[in-house]
Amino acid sequence: MPSFRFKQFTIRQDRCAMKVGTDGVMLGAWAAVEGKKQILDVGTGTGLIALMMAQRNPDAKIWGIDVDDGAVEQARENRDECPWTERITILNSDFCYPFVLEGYQFDAIVSNPPFYKAQVYAPDSQRDRARRSEALPMDMLMRNAANMLVADGSLSLILPFADVNEAVGEAALNGLYLKRRCDVVTTAGKPPKRSLLEFSKIIEPSTVSSITIYNEKHLYTDEFRRITEDFYL
Repeated sequence: MPSFRFKQFTIRQDRCAMKVGTDGVMLGAWAAVEGKKQILDVGTGTGLIALMMAQRNPDAKIWGIDVDDGAVEQARENRDECPWTERITILNSDFCYPFVLEGYQFDAIVSNPPFYKAQVYAPDSQRDRARRSEALPMDMLMRNAANMLVADGSLSLILPFADVNEAVGEAALNGLYLKRRCDVVTTAGKPPKRSLLEFSKIIEPSTVSSITIYNEKHLYTDEFRRITEDFYL
């Protein structure tokens, strides 16, 4: 599908390895954006999450970064055609070595990071690179996020359920602590496949919840419809 239409914007994706998917939409709808002024989308891809952040928070300025040239071009195209062009900046940058962001501080960092392990390869080399965790190791993601967040800032991620403990441990080593966790069940009755995670520099009791995407008839559940209703047509 060369493009994907949402209620207030369209995402073109013909030049981007990672297409619009449920993971990105859920993270963009779930991440904390209230009161945030400067938001960074790490691994922006098509720019989907950056545009969702702009729609949800009319006062925020959003930066989206990606290492892939095609993704950066695509994200800029989508940015240029959306209603919030002037508030979104797309940069070609590697979050492992984010020199172009040196000195920047953010109220929120959001990322749908690559998480497939080394032994998993996609046939397309561009897609493979976009999906593999070596492109953005967990320890480097946590370290750089901690350095770029303001004192009361937040880091929001979506990860495989199996990687939650690793992420929580690496975060704590870098002074980031779990604030919210939402386990994502694809189909009712199945174990969770993903987890939405929010980290903060402030130590406080964390909340744990869950959401199911499809019911037994493989239709969207009411809870999933509620979280995405501002975006899906």
